Amino acid sequence: MQPQAFYRAVADDFSAVDGIIKKQLTSRVPLVSKIGDYITSAGGKRLRPLLVLLCGKALGREGDELRLLAATIEFLHTATLLHDDVVDMSGMRRGRSTANAMWGNAPSVLVGDFLYSRSFEMMVELGSMPVMKILSQATRIIAEGEVLQLSKVRDASTTEETYMEVIRGKTAMLFEASTHSAAALAGATAFAQTVPAEQWV
Repeated sequence: MQPQAFYRAVADDFSAVDGIIKKQLTSRVPLVSKIGDYITSAGGKRLRPLLVLLCGKALGREGDELRLLAATIEFLHTATLLHDDVVDMSGMRRGRSTANAMWGNAPSVLVGDFLYSRSFEMMVELGSMPVMKILSQATRIIAEGEVLQLSKVRDASTTEETYMEVIRGKTAMLFEASTHSAAALAGATAFAQTVPAEQWV
């Protein structure tokens, strides 16, 4: 199957998620909206929201709540990008200047915090404790992955096991949380009941 086919399967939902993202970026502080819009309009495949929509659809769950969850996941991802670019002192992402290169480190970190906070407001709106548990734990593990990577910079003794732990935390965790949270929202509880959360990574 061609990659475009996956997007076509949830095209209307995907478009609605974009609308939610734009709406939720609204802030009474203009710089927050400006940086948020800059980073979210930079392109990218939005694979994590796509996974939410596809997983929900496969389990028979569609509609506004699934769309809101997909947007929430994208906000979490975007927050990590803002923070990551500051930590890595990156000047370019997706072919254009990073937010920290444009506005400085402090605004980028603070807008990243805003996106994290907004994502948790969106989780509360969903009203699902299983989803909140999955995403809050994922957020913690992602932060741990970032710190672990930072602690191993230029450390030639870093093992493959440690490297894989970094990758699981920084990258794999949010993909996993995308599918698990969609399944939880759809009421597919069998997995959560049989596999403890600490074994999800």
